[in-house]
Amino acid sequence: MTAALVEMKNISHSFGRVSVLNDVSLTIKAGSYTVLLGPSGSGKTTLLSILGGFLVPRKGSVLIRGVNCTTLAPARRPTTTVFQDYALFPHMSVGKNVGFGLRMKGVIRTERDRLAHEALVIVGLADAFNKKPHQLSGGQRQRVALARALVVKPAVLLLDEPLGALDLKLRRQMQDELKAIQKRVGTAFVHVTHDQDEAMALADHCVVMNHGRIEDEGTPERVYAQPVTRFTATFMGESTLIPGEVSKVKGDAISVKTAFGSFPIIANAEDGAQVNLAIRPEHMLLIRDSRSITFGNARVTAVVFQGSFKRVLADSTSRSGPSFIAKVPLEVEVAVGDVVTPCCHLEDLIMLTK
Repeated sequence: MTAALVEMKNISHSFGRVSVLNDVSLTIKAGSYTVLLGPSGSGKTTLLSILGGFLVPRKGSVLIRGVNCTTLAPARRPTTTVFQDYALFPHMSVGKNVGFGLRMKGVIRTERDRLAHEALVIVGLADAFNKKPHQLSGGQRQRVALARALVVKPAVLLLDEPLGALDLKLRRQMQDELKAIQKRVGTAFVHVTHDQDEAMALADHCVVMNHGRIEDEGTPERVYAQPVTRFTATFMGESTLIPGEVSKVKGDAISVKTAFGSFPIIANAEDGAQVNLAIRPEHMLLIRDSRSITFGNARVTAVVFQGSFKRVLADSTSRSGPSFIAKVPLEVEVAVGDVVTPCCHLEDLIMLTK
């Protein structure tokens, strides 16, 4: 079994009386692309800052390659950070910007120029060595910042919302490039974002945070398809939630009683437990088939064209029923005001106990 590259153990931190991290433990493997995902105030940037050495936690420890780095300054630990604002020196050439960290380490000029050029080749900017930052586009400046971070060969590269200042098209392009670069160099990347699509595009290890705790973590495929908590189901993508109660337990075969009937589920839960059944929008159907389970009637409140599908919102016609979210094919005819019968297949129900 491969030893962990990073171990953050029982990390707690606060600013004044405001607690921002509560007993967080996180393991990061070598060569992984970890994304810390969560809303503003969830603690993800604070956790990244503690890993990078910009903050010392009130409690807990940070081990990198088995060495306790909890109180080490950023320059003394094997990490580098790429910030959202790039932080390039405007008076220096691109090559000198990239080689700046090597200069601080005492590397001679000829060697740091060689290494800086190699790093620029990796990020696709081999011809930019003698240019100034103002001569480059936003995406190119972002890649220069990435090259500057990579050139010192860190054990862990930290990225603090690095794509937040880019437009949508460039952001998606940079997502592809970041993933390709990470696979090429093999360095562990830890990336902070609040963008769910960005997290799913980049991560092989997705960490969902909320109120200073880790709500869920795993591959993005697992976290999306089988979220552990209600928060994860609604933050990592969208979900329709139907409250229910476990009414019968027999091994792993249970029955969940809802306002729309009882549904058999294979899961572990105690009799009488209050749960939620989640349905992802792509699994919510508006046209019944022979395998469908239904959730009463609902009135359509919005139909939004999304390119390859329509996003449909509908409110249950029952007094205390839920709101439904569906992604339906373009050929499905549906309009605001229509009464529809939301349904799905039994195997697409996700039971949430938290």
